[in-house]
Amino acid sequence: QVRLDEYGGGSVEAGGSLELSCIDSVYDMSKYSMAWFRQAPEKEREAVASIDTRGTTLYSESVKGRFTVSRDDDKNKLSLQMNSLKPDDTAMYYCAATTSSVAPLRRSWYEHWGQGIQVTVYS
Repeated sequence: QVRLDEYGGGSVEAGGSLELSCIDSVYDMSKYSMAWFRQAPEKEREAVASIDTRGTTLYSESVKGRFTVSRDDDKNKLSLQMNSLKPDDTAMYYCAATTSSVAPLRRSWYEHWGQGIQVTVYS
């Protein structure tokens, strides 16, 4: 069974940066397309960024140009570099995986989820 663990959350001032990591500690991550989602209080979980097995990336309009998703399959590691953070980026961030070779920004596509990690951006 896939096990995804997120790291790197915390609190940061608006305009600052954070890097999130997700480690797959059980399976070979190279076989999975991966994504980051987030959920703010009283809001739906929304897609942030995705990366498929070939390294093709997609971003939501709200983070495009500020966030960068990457993967290191040798380390079974997914990363999300978040720059120019805004208070609206405050949310619980989740790592997700699918056995599909493509990675759409669609919540229902992903079968495996991490527990989530909190990111708080204060002004």
